[in-house]
This record gives sequence, C-alpha cells and structure tokens, in this order.
Amino acid sequence: MKPVSRILTESVIDHSFSVKWLEDEIPYFGNFVRLNYHHILMIENGRGVLTVDEHTFDIAGQKIFLLSKGQICKLENHSDICGYLISFGDCFWERVPSSASNCKAVLFNNAAANQELLPDQTETDEFLSLFQILLTEYKTESYTNQMDVLAAYLKIIMIKLANIKIVKEETFDSQDYIIYRKFMELLSSQFHNLHAVNDYSDMLNITPRRLSDLCKRCSNKSAKEIINGQIVAEAKRLLQFSSYTVKEIAYQLNFGTSEQFSHFFKKNTEISPVNYRSNFIHLGV
Repeated sequence: MKPVSRILTESVIDHSFSVKWLEDEIPYFGNFVRLNYHHILMIENGRGVLTVDEHTFDIAGQKIFLLSKGQICKLENHSDICGYLISFGDCFWERVPSSASNCKAVLFNNAAANQELLPDQTETDEFLSLFQILLTEYKTESYTNQMDVLAAYLKIIMIKLANIKIVKEETFDSQDYIIYRKFMELLSSQFHNLHAVNDYSDMLNITPRRLSDLCKRCSNKSAKEIINGQIVAEAKRLLQFSSYTVKEIAYQLNFGTSEQFSHFFKKNTEISPVNYRSNFIHLGV
C-alpha cells in the first residue's frame, strides 16, 4: 500500500456546538484534521500558515476563515495566533431560526469560494465583541434553553458574515439566488452520487439551461463547473489523505469505472489521479 499523510478526524463535540479562545487550544496544530463540523475561525492577531485541502493561507493580522465539514485543515507548527473558534454541526444549526438558513448556504455550501474573509476594522471590532459574548455565554453554567440562546448568537454572527460576503451581490434576495442556494444545498449532500446538471434541475423543477444561467449570474460559474468542482475537491482529499485505491475512490464518487474517473479527474485538473497522489508523496506532505 502506498504511503499517505497521517490524518486525524475531528473529535465529537457535545451538542454539536463549541466556542473556544484559541490560546487555550489551537485547532489542527501540526496535524491534518478532517472536519466533522463547520468552523468559523476568527484571528485577532498573530502569524502562521493555514492549509485547507490543497490551498495555503498566510495568517497575518485580523482575518476570518470559514471551514466546511469535510475539509482537511492544518496549522503549521510555527503558527502563533490568538482569536476565537466556533464549531457547529448541522443538527445544532437546526436550532437557528429558518430566516437565517440562507446565510449558511451562502457561506458554507461552497466553502472554497468563501474560505477567507477580510472584514474592515469596524466589522472586526463588532465580530470580536460578538465572539466574546458568545464565549461568555457558552462558559456559563448550564441552564434550560441555553443551546437556543447560543443558536441565536450564532445566527447574528452568520448574518453579519453573510453581509460581508454579499454586500455587493444585488441578487442576494432575488428568486434566482434563492434557487441557487437550494442547488448548493442539494449539491453538498448529493454530489457523491449525482453528477449531471439535469439531476439537480429536475429536483428544482427548472430546466438545465435555466439552472446553468442562474449559476453563472450568482457565481460566475456554470452549474456543471460547480458540480465538477465539488467532485474534484473530494477526489483530491481522498487521493492526498487516504489509502483508498483509485478504483475505490471512483466507486465512492459513483463513477462506473476507474478509467472514467481518471479521465474526468485529468480533464478537470490536467493531471492524472496517480500522478496527483504521487506529487504529495514525493513532497512528504
């Protein structure tokens, strides 16, 4: 069996929700960790390097990172940061009033497009205040409906984050954007099995052409490009961080044969799955 990177799996969190001050416990420090929860990482100050899947981000000053369930993350050993970390699961999110559901779709259903947010100083100060209030509430002795209170604070933070993301997106409340969000929600749960645009357009009760057109307007990518991007991202994680064979990965991603998967992967990345994995092994990642 070919060597692969050592990867840890994120531990189970009580109530599928937590908030931490980073100096107390820095996440994914020195190890690759596959996330079981969505993360909002608020850097107040410090320096370091954060790797998310195959992308590397330099940390300097105040930033916010949005990390989605299923992504693989690592903070390099020399990183020295302080700030806050919110972790939440889908079951906890169900406590949040439905009026905020669009914010989660905007921010986390295509996490790679929203990985790093750069709020201005006024926004940063507001977020730091909200995170501190949330942390204080989280550490308060448990009481009835405490989780609902935490969910309400999370809703506020998510709405504020979404406003940074979509402040220049005039389509946010349009019918097209509502359908786009529904498409992204479907895709996040179905991309392992469904690869065709018409699979999703049928579920949304629209034509494939309309779905592709509205995706172009909302994201500058066609529906097919978005679908392929999700599949490629998961394929890269499995090639880099698992010992599954190419044939096994093809099966997991619902390709008929390993040859079909290899052709798809090379067409979308310009490198074969075997060579992609080999590059990481030779680099000692």
